[in-house]
Amino acid sequence: MPVYQYRGYRADGASATGIIDAESPKVARLKLRKDGVFPTEMAEQEGASRTMTTRLGATPVAGVGRTPALTVTDVALMTRQLATLLVAGLPLVDALGVLMDQTERKGVKGLLADIREAIRGGASYSAVLERYPRDFSPIYVHMVRAGEASGALDQILFRLAEFLEKQLALKNKVTNAILYPAIMLVVGTLVLFFLVTFVVPKITAVFAHSKQALPWPTVVLMEVSHFCLNYWMVLLGGLLGVIWVVRRALRTEAGAVLADRILLKVPLIGQVARMVSISRLASTLATMLSSGVQLLDALDVSKRVMNNRILEQAVEEARQNIREGETIAEPLKRSGEFPPLVTHMIAVGEKSGEMEEMLRRVGQIYDGEVDRVITRFTSLLEPVMIVVMGVIVLFIVVAILLPIFEMGQMVR
Repeated sequence: MPVYQYRGYRADGASATGIIDAESPKVARLKLRKDGVFPTEMAEQEGASRTMTTRLGATPVAGVGRTPALTVTDVALMTRQLATLLVAGLPLVDALGVLMDQTERKGVKGLLADIREAIRGGASYSAVLERYPRDFSPIYVHMVRAGEASGALDQILFRLAEFLEKQLALKNKVTNAILYPAIMLVVGTLVLFFLVTFVVPKITAVFAHSKQALPWPTVVLMEVSHFCLNYWMVLLGGLLGVIWVVRRALRTEAGAVLADRILLKVPLIGQVARMVSISRLASTLATMLSSGVQLLDALDVSKRVMNNRILEQAVEEARQNIREGETIAEPLKRSGEFPPLVTHMIAVGEKSGEMEEMLRRVGQIYDGEVDRVITRFTSLLEPVMIVVMGVIVLFIVVAILLPIFEMGQMVR
């Protein structure tokens, strides 16, 4: 049955939008009027290509160019709910209908309606999801396709939900660890800029008219204050220029590779970045292999979650060597980008036939390491930032008070 997205108004004048199933636009309008809704715009949702248009028209829009309707949290929740409904015995089309009815977000409702109608038209679930690369990653599509081929789609969806939830939790840990120091840095910088450009000039104006020699901290503070007050536009322009140049450079392949290489060499931060990438690779690869995805395909997809081109290149080189008959552990070891623990556990997994279990353990180990390093990093960073800010404020206070004390002694 076709699905129509509508926009109109109710009898009391309130606007109304939503989605309705009907045999034809005429039947859809009759249903809406029976419910007290008078449609002014309507568009049929066919497959994955149509969206709301104006004045009862419908214009195809490619799924690739649209704004993502689902966040990672939405996808994880939808996946777990869909798996639960499938285990309960509901057909896939009916399960998608249940999800569509319970969501209140129009974008998500429209997306689910598109997917359901495409499946009704004979397309496979994985083929439909592939039309929405911004909502469903290649990993998701590959695992769904493997679940369809093995007849265990519900179990694969449970694994996918667990995988997505773990990845989201890891991302949140890293984000939360960075957020507080970043806020402290921004607020501290703004406070210092305010002191140097507004407070300090008013106080040091008294010293500028005196004929006495000023202490060197006061001279330094006055010069810094003068420069910030008179050349703040130059500083701001220079900062924006640097940001623009860096962003342009990062859009090029050479610039992105250089940035990723530098990131891995930064003390502590590089260690965390490497561990996060390895944890993502191991967890993703374990999930895909246990779902029935072939090793070469799993490596090709899993490397994309690492978000570091240096490590991705190492995995791709290993993948090419595996194609020629080598093991997984040996080329990864030769790259020098993976710790001995990782390559050793992978080698043990290859010999014992428990590759998925070993990769899962690697992911768990590095998840724990990321927690430990992040906790240590934040516990050290906060007092260091407080001490640095305190030293700067102390310097400003001393630079202001020294000439005042000297003037007091001269008066005596």
